[in-house]
Amino acid sequence: MFMKLIVNDNIFKVKLALSPESIKKGMMHQTFDDSFNGMYFVMPEKDNQCFWMKNCVIPLDIIMLDNNTITEIHENCPPCESGDCTSYCGFGNRVVELPGGTCSELGIKKGDNVSFSLF
Repeated sequence: MFMKLIVNDNIFKVKLALSPESIKKGMMHQTFDDSFNGMYFVMPEKDNQCFWMKNCVIPLDIIMLDNNTITEIHENCPPCESGDCTSYCGFGNRVVELPGGTCSELGIKKGDNVSFSLF
């Protein structure tokens, strides 16, 4: 399932990750394509969330949200190599992954509001 994510005047088509399995898989072994340009994770509870780049093939911007407000941005997170993975953490109940460098390029920053809708 896909949703429209809007940050400032920027619109992204994001793939939803709702189940524990889809949250764990995330962007492992895949790249963005014409069908989607982001991942949207709905976490089971509001807490400190930590993501890592295991088996990812492209750098990502990892954005932590408390409801609709950006609480943390980790920019251009590189895929981890040889099992030595860094954790990228922040508080909230939602997480967005975009192609690495997107936040800098589009001026997306901590405190920005995010909205969602179905296509």
